[in-house]
Amino acid sequence: MTQQSVEPRTAAEDAGAGSRVPAGRSWLDRYFHISRRGSTLAREVRGGVTTFMAMAYILLLNPVILSGKDVAGHTLAQKAVITATALGAAFTTLLMGFVGKVPLALAAGLSVSGVISTQVVPDMTWPQAMGMCVAYGVVIMLLVVTGLREMIMNAIPLPLKHGITMGIGLFIAFIGLVKAGFVGRNPAPGGGPVILGPGGELSGWPVLLFAATLLLIFALQARNVPGAILIGIIGGTVVAVILNTAGVIDAGQWVNGAPELHGSPVSMPDFSLFGHVSFSGWGDVGVMTVTVIVFTLVLAGFFDAMATIIGVGTEANLADDKGRMPGLSKALFIDGAGGVIGGVAGGSGQSVFVESATGVGEGARTGFASVVTGLFFAACLFFTPITAIVPQEVASAALVVIGAMMMMNARHVDWGDRATAIPVFLTVVIMPFTYSITPGVAAGVLSYTVIRIAQGRAREIGAFMWGLTAVFLVYFALHPIEAWLGVH
Repeated sequence: MTQQSVEPRTAAEDAGAGSRVPAGRSWLDRYFHISRRGSTLAREVRGGVTTFMAMAYILLLNPVILSGKDVAGHTLAQKAVITATALGAAFTTLLMGFVGKVPLALAAGLSVSGVISTQVVPDMTWPQAMGMCVAYGVVIMLLVVTGLREMIMNAIPLPLKHGITMGIGLFIAFIGLVKAGFVGRNPAPGGGPVILGPGGELSGWPVLLFAATLLLIFALQARNVPGAILIGIIGGTVVAVILNTAGVIDAGQWVNGAPELHGSPVSMPDFSLFGHVSFSGWGDVGVMTVTVIVFTLVLAGFFDAMATIIGVGTEANLADDKGRMPGLSKALFIDGAGGVIGGVAGGSGQSVFVESATGVGEGARTGFASVVTGLFFAACLFFTPITAIVPQEVASAALVVIGAMMMMNARHVDWGDRATAIPVFLTVVIMPFTYSITPGVAAGVLSYTVIRIAQGRAREIGAFMWGLTAVFLVYFALHPIEAWLGVH
């Protein structure tokens, strides 16, 4: 019997399947429904390891994204961020495995971390920013519990959802180019705002290593090599270590220090960021700003998770012929809890990773694969010195790759329909051009509403979109409104 013939029954019977599994099978088989879903323990282990290898790069990238200064001028220690990233990924992925019982792995969401680093910490401290993660996670859990998620998903037009994903992808790619030194701020008056490199040309070995790593990852992906991103990062790091040891590159050329191992490769985790969450002082930023930031974080985390969970679930044959996956609400609730867990851990909100599909491709069908992935992340807590060797220039290449992958959602957009193409276009380009996600979302929503009104199709907008339009009108007009009201 094929897996496809087994899975529809499995998905419908998951809640109480354990009591109907033959008693001769192991407790792992009975608890995770391994045989019932047409899998084996070996496949689940292989799938879990593959998923970890495909997404382990987050341990390197998250510290890069969260490397800026907050409003008070404080930065986060790299080792502490790596520990927080590994802790959050381990806990939430194990939770998804044991409770959700599906082959989905979670880690710090790049889009969420991008919002935190570019929109939140310029106006808040790091503890307040992690409080924002907790807040958006609570909002998502409430949306799941109340059943509002379907209403929200149905209210926002599908092209805008794709536009938001693409815009975040382009924004993330831009962050990678800037952090690698491939793109720099133009110091000359009268010129463009950004230029190639620091002075109109690429300068130094590190940025060339970034370009080589980027091309290597793209080449590996083009050949469908599993774990292409991680392989590329490891390869780039090895070359960086060799060049640094040989004295080819001066230590001062590296953005975040020379790629060297200081002391033992094994060390105790640095939990200094754990529990550093603050909910005070939000009023100093402004109610509207806080509301928009939380909403943006919900957008960044919630919709990507919905699409990823359904997509990976379908690939694993856990969804029925109508695309419905039993246990979806439970998976979404855990994803929302990831915002809270990530905020408390100090490593940004956790989200389901599309790289979970690599494990499914290796045969994973149950939550036991997620348990394996989570245990590997837990083991990484003790190997942060090795992770810290990776140069920022090498890790930034993966940001560009992830951005390219997110831009592939363009294939789902009808570019021949201006009523669709214009809002999507504005959403995509305004995010990187303003170095902020919220203006892109706002521009997409407002243009969508205006175009529908101009076409005489206002009835298609829907109450929720009208509400969003009103919120974003106030967002764009906040300064003149404050001036009119005499608020300073």
